Amino acid sequence: MRISVQKLVSFRTVFLWGLVFLLFSCSTARRVEKRHTNEVYEALGLKPDRDDNIALYKEAASWLHVRHVDGGMSRNGTDCSFLVYSLYKSVYRKTIERNSAAMLTKNCKRINRNKLKEGDLVFFSTGGKSNVNHVGLYLKDNKFVHSSTSKGVIVSNLDEAYYRKTWVCGGRVK
Repeated sequence: MRISVQKLVSFRTVFLWGLVFLLFSCSTARRVEKRHTNEVYEALGLKPDRDDNIALYKEAASWLHVRHVDGGMSRNGTDCSFLVYSLYKSVYRKTIERNSAAMLTKNCKRINRNKLKEGDLVFFSTGGKSNVNHVGLYLKDNKFVHSSTSKGVIVSNLDEAYYRKTWVCGGRVK
């Protein structure tokens, strides 16, 4: 069976154009993904690092600006413990308690602030007593995501005076 030179040239041309298309479309997809990832870091106020859990950062960023609602359990309104519960369930596939004090006593090993790692929980007592009543999820560089009663879901810094004053402990989920 003989293939004509014209058919062979046509096949090679189509093949090469197809290859070029595949290479450039993959490159475009990588650029779009990189731009999206950079937007996530910018929204969270963080600098990228190759060891980061990007799934955690994307999920945390997707909750930013959701309003605070006491007992809220959705993206229409959430409280601090449901935010942390949801992040843990979606990113780490773990179910933890739904209450900040119970998270600490039943799900976590207490850790010092200087031992915090990405994904650890941070606990606060904002009511003036020593009872834990607020929780956030540690990201990195002293930053954590939480649901603020006045601003909704935001990223805050552990070095802020308010969080230094109300700090109880960190918790590593068992």
